[in-house]
Amino acid sequence: MPGENLSRDEARERAALLSVDGYEVSLDLRSAVGEDRGDGPRTFRSVTTIRFRCNEPGASTFADLIAPSVTAVSLNGRDLDPGEVFDGSRITLEDLAADNELVVDARCAYSRTGEGLHRFVDPEDGEVYLYTQYEPADARRVFANFEQPDLKAPYRFEVRAPEGWTVWSNGAGEQADGVWRFAETKPISTYITCVVAGPYHYVTDSYARTLADGTTLEIPLGALCRKGLAPYFDADDVFLVTKQGLDFFHDHFDYPYPFGKYDQAFVPEYNLGAMENPGLVTFREEFIFRGKVTQASYEGRANVILHEMAHMWFGDLVTMEWWDDLWLKESFADFMGAFSLVGATRFVNGWITFANRRKAWAYRADQLPSTHPITADIRDLQDAKLNFDGITYAKGASVLKQLVAYVGEEAFLEGARRYFKRHAYGNTRLGDLLSVLEETSGRDMSTWSRSWLQTAGVNSLTPQVLLRGDGRVEELAVVQEAAESHPELRPHRVAVGLYRVTDGGTLERYARVETDVDGARTVVKELAGADAPDLILVNDDDLTYCKIRFDETSLATLRERLGAVTDPLARALCWSALWNMTRDALLPARDFVDLVLRFGGRESEIGVVQMLHAWAESAVTHYTAPARRETAARLLAEGARRELYAAGPGSEHQLAWARFFARTATAEADFELLRDLLAGTATVEGLDLDQELRWVFLEPLAAHGAVDEKALAEELTRDDTASGKRHQVRCLAARPSEAVKAQAWAQVVESDALSNAMVEATIAGFSQGSQRELLAPYAEKYFAVIERVWAERSIQIGMHVVQGLFPSLQQSPRTLDATDAWLDAHQQAAPALRRLVLESRDDLARALRGQACDEASDQ
Repeated sequence: MPGENLSRDEARERAALLSVDGYEVSLDLRSAVGEDRGDGPRTFRSVTTIRFRCNEPGASTFADLIAPSVTAVSLNGRDLDPGEVFDGSRITLEDLAADNELVVDARCAYSRTGEGLHRFVDPEDGEVYLYTQYEPADARRVFANFEQPDLKAPYRFEVRAPEGWTVWSNGAGEQADGVWRFAETKPISTYITCVVAGPYHYVTDSYARTLADGTTLEIPLGALCRKGLAPYFDADDVFLVTKQGLDFFHDHFDYPYPFGKYDQAFVPEYNLGAMENPGLVTFREEFIFRGKVTQASYEGRANVILHEMAHMWFGDLVTMEWWDDLWLKESFADFMGAFSLVGATRFVNGWITFANRRKAWAYRADQLPSTHPITADIRDLQDAKLNFDGITYAKGASVLKQLVAYVGEEAFLEGARRYFKRHAYGNTRLGDLLSVLEETSGRDMSTWSRSWLQTAGVNSLTPQVLLRGDGRVEELAVVQEAAESHPELRPHRVAVGLYRVTDGGTLERYARVETDVDGARTVVKELAGADAPDLILVNDDDLTYCKIRFDETSLATLRERLGAVTDPLARALCWSALWNMTRDALLPARDFVDLVLRFGGRESEIGVVQMLHAWAESAVTHYTAPARRETAARLLAEGARRELYAAGPGSEHQLAWARFFARTATAEADFELLRDLLAGTATVEGLDLDQELRWVFLEPLAAHGAVDEKALAEELTRDDTASGKRHQVRCLAARPSEAVKAQAWAQVVESDALSNAMVEATIAGFSQGSQRELLAPYAEKYFAVIERVWAERSIQIGMHVVQGLFPSLQQSPRTLDATDAWLDAHQQAAPALRRLVLESRDDLARALRGQACDEASDQ
C-alpha cells in the first residue's frame, strides 16, 4: 500500500487549484477471457482523457492512477515520458495551462480483492464476470483521474467487451461495432462511477410518476445477476421495493430522481453490502437467496435497497467535500433506509430491527478506543476506509432519528428539500446542512451539533424511583452517565414508559411521558403520583441514542417476565439493554444465556430471535467464565434443540432454531442428529433441508472432526457452484487438525493467490471456538506478520487478515500483554493498522472483564 495514500491537505490544495470539465474513459475488456499467460497480472487497456482548468497557470499537481504500467501520457498535446512522470500511483503534471487536456494510456490490472475492476470466474460454467467497486478511492485502479469527492465532473464511458457480453454503466448504453457507448453522466464523484460487464442474467421493468408540473417521469428499471443464480432470482420483489422506495422519496424529497435509468446488479465476491453508483447500484449477490430464509433476510435486503436509493440524493446529488463529513451521506442513508422501510413497504416493524441490530453495531463501535465524533477527523484515505463503521452509519442514523424528534418530521424533511435544491451536483460541509435545518425548524442547531455530531461516546440512562407510603410514585428521575474518556452529557428527547403486570400475567404499559433529559439528573415531574411500576423503560419507543439501564425492581421483573412484555419494540429494547449490560460486565453471561433459553422461544419478532442467537453465542464464546464454558455451551445446544422441535413445522422460527442448533452443537448426540438429517435417516417435521442448510449443518461437523474431507468433496459435487465452493473452503479450514490450520494460515498470510471471498471464507473457518488450544501457536505468529501483511496487501485484504486472525480466542492476560507489547513497539506503524489492533485489544479486554463478572457470580 505504500504511495497509494492521499491526505486531506493534498486534496484541499488540489481542489483549490483545479476544476474538472469532463472525462472520457475508454476500456478494452476483451482480455478478461482466454487463458492466463501467467507472466504477471492480467491487464486491460484504459485510455482516459481529462479536460480541466487551472486557476494558477504554470502550477503543478498530479493525477491518480494505480496500474502496472503506463504506455503514454500527453498533457496539452505535449508527450511526457511515462517513466519520469508516473511512480505507480501518481502522474506528475507540471506547467499547467489555464485550460488543460490530459490523455493517459495505461495497462490496468483486473482485481481479485474486490477493489477496482474485479474479475470473477464462475466455477459452475467457466463464465467470466466483471464489476467495479471504488469507494473510497479505487477508481484510480481502472482509469486515471483526480480521486477525491469534491472534484466532480461528467463522464463518458466506452467499453470494448468480449463477444456475447453485455455492459452496463451509470448512463444508458448502446452497442455498435463491438463497442458499448454510454450517455454522459451528470457531474458526479469518481468513486460512484461504475462498469459491470459479462454474460449476466438481466431482467427489466419500468417506473413512471406524474410530477407536480404535470410531466411524467419515466425510469427504466433493471436487475441483473450471474446466470447460475437466475433460478433463485426473485427480481419481482426487488422491483416492488424499488418502486415503493421511488414513490416514497419522490413524495418526501420534492426533487425528481436525476440519474435516468435505475439498474441494480447483484455481483459475486463483493466486499460491501451494496454501493450507491447512480444509475447502476451494485449489491453483494448473497442478497439472492438460494435457500429458504426468514423474513428478516428479506427485510434486510429491502433496507439495503432503500439505503442505496436514499444515496441518490444524499451522497450522489449532493456530496460531502471530504471524508470528514461522510455522515452527510451514510448516516442519512441509514436513517432514510429505515424510515422508508417502515413508511413504504410491508416491513412495518423496521424500527424494531433498527433498535435491536443497527444500534448494537453503534454501541459497540462507540465504546472502542477508536470511537470518534460522527463528524470525524479524516486525515487520509486509510482513515476514510476504516470510518465506514458503526459510528458513521448506525450512530449517525440514531442521532438523526433523535433530530427528527427534536425539530419535527416536517421541518427535517423541508430542510432536506432545500438542501437538495440549493446544493444539487455540488459538495457540502456540516454547516450547509445545519443552516437549512435552522431555517426550517427555527432552532439553534449549533448546540445540538456540538453535543451530538462533534463529540464521541455513548451515555447511559438509568431510572431512579422513590415510592410514597401508599405505593405510588413520589419522584421518578433519570440519571445520565458518561464514560471518563468521553464525559459529554447530552440533551436527550426520551419517552419514559411505566409497565405493570396485568391479571393475565402480561407486562403492559400504563403510562408514558416524553421529556427532555439534560445533565446528570432529570426529574420527570409528570410521573409523580403514578401507580408503582413493575418495569420502568427509559427511552421507550427508542427516540434517542443511549444505553438503557434498569433499577433493581425493573431488572427483577425482567428476570421473571421478559417474555411477557407485549409490545415488540419495548421487548427488543429490553433485550438490547440486557446485552449491553452483559458486554459491560454488569450482568453475568450465564444470566443472559439463561434469559435467552427461557424467553427466546417466545419471541415473536424473527429478527430479534436471530439477534438473540448471535448474542447468546457471543456470551458463551467470549464472556462466560472458562470453567463454565463447556457447561454453558451444552445448555445452549440443548435449548436450541428443544426449540427446534417446539417451533411450528415449516415456520421461519423453526429454520432459525435449526441454524442455531447447528452452530451450537457440542455433543456426540448433536452431531449424530445433524448427520442423520443430512443422510435423510432422520427428519424434523416441516424442516426443508435445502442446499444452504446442508452447508450450515456440515460446518460444525467439520469443526469437530465428525466429517472428513471426502464428505465435503462429495457435498461440493452436489453443489458445484461459486457459493458451494465458498462453503466448502470454510468447512475445510474449520477441521481440527494442525496441518489444516497451517495450510489455511499459509494460504491467507503467505500467499495472495486467494480472492477476497476465499480469504474471508478461509479465515471464518480457521477460527473456531472449540479449537482454542489448537490455535494458540498462531497468537505469536500473528504479531510477527501483521505489519508486513498491511504493507504488502491491499487495504481490504489487510483488514480481513488483521481483524479476522487476531487471537481473540486466546483469552488470557498474556494475550493482552502481547498485544500491548506489539503496540508499544510499533508506535510508527500505519495509524489504520494500529486502530484495528487497538479495537481487537479492546474486545479482548472486555471479554476478560465479562468472564470475571461471570466467575464472580458463583461466589
